[in-house]
Amino acid sequence: MTKPLELMGAPGSPYTRKMLAALRYRNIPYQVEWQSLRSIKYPEQGGERPAAKVGLLPTFYLPDENGEIVAVTDSSPLIRRFEKQFDGRHIVPSDPVLQFLNTLIEDYADEWLTKAMFHYRWHYAADIKKAGSILPRWSALSASDEVIAPLSEMISERQISRLSYVGSNETTKPVIEKSFLRFLEIFNAHLTETPYLFGARPSSADFAIYGQLTCLALFDPTPQAIITENFPRIYAWTETMEDLSGLPVSDDDWLDASALPDTLKALMDEIGRIYLPYLKANAEAVMSGAEQMKTMVDGQPWTQNPFTYQAKCLGWLVEDTAALDAATRQTLGDWLGNSGVLEQLS
Repeated sequence: MTKPLELMGAPGSPYTRKMLAALRYRNIPYQVEWQSLRSIKYPEQGGERPAAKVGLLPTFYLPDENGEIVAVTDSSPLIRRFEKQFDGRHIVPSDPVLQFLNTLIEDYADEWLTKAMFHYRWHYAADIKKAGSILPRWSALSASDEVIAPLSEMISERQISRLSYVGSNETTKPVIEKSFLRFLEIFNAHLTETPYLFGARPSSADFAIYGQLTCLALFDPTPQAIITENFPRIYAWTETMEDLSGLPVSDDDWLDASALPDTLKALMDEIGRIYLPYLKANAEAVMSGAEQMKTMVDGQPWTQNPFTYQAKCLGWLVEDTAALDAATRQTLGDWLGNSGVLEQLS
């Protein structure tokens, strides 16, 4: 590409932060416009940018097969598109074992850890107050307090109303919070073995975790207090992930797939225990047309509105599992043991 990638995002969007950090690490030039109350214009054409089919952040403006600029969202497919378009400093491992694990952990971060992010931000009073105060000012820096006040109320009410789709409620609160604490314990232990999930260089799964932690560790007061008091290593890791543009890397920096640490296995056990049973129950609710998804997660009741996109996520993971060759499946099966990961994705 002959000019920087163009995208629109927001500082409070974990997926925007995920993508910006990945682009910096890969040394891919980009130009970001923060989401604004004003229409985003083409500087040279004076017209409005194309709208995405689903209004998600970040939104990239990329050429389609006919060369027409279109709005593209969804961070994981975008990362894989850029893996093909730009050489060097790749964030999807080439080893098929690591690649499978990376895809699964990235999905877990994007679709399960985000439940903790949304839950803490819009469940606790201090977090609601901070988010309601700052989020509207990101898109209207010069607006008066009188203008911001109704925007703050509107954003808070809108986001709190979405909790039914994220799955945060009084029933699910214990599962979300205990799962988040287990993740912190597992990830903290893993960082004592290696600075990133798969060795001395970051993967797309690292950037997905980082995106959620920009909210949980750096912004929202309730989870931030948990992390700074009990897991300072994770706080430090999150800060360093923002800009790895100068990190020297080589292909030897990836872990050997035949000698993966037990700390990584512990994370896969957690995914098999919590995330995949949730994905399967959600997919069943979507397929049956149920108005409410009701299941058990980690031995405790779980209820929420079915989430169609996450049913698609399960389908993609199942396809990836089916595409594994016999040798890779055997290696994964031997290492994963009784985690139930491959069995639930078969």
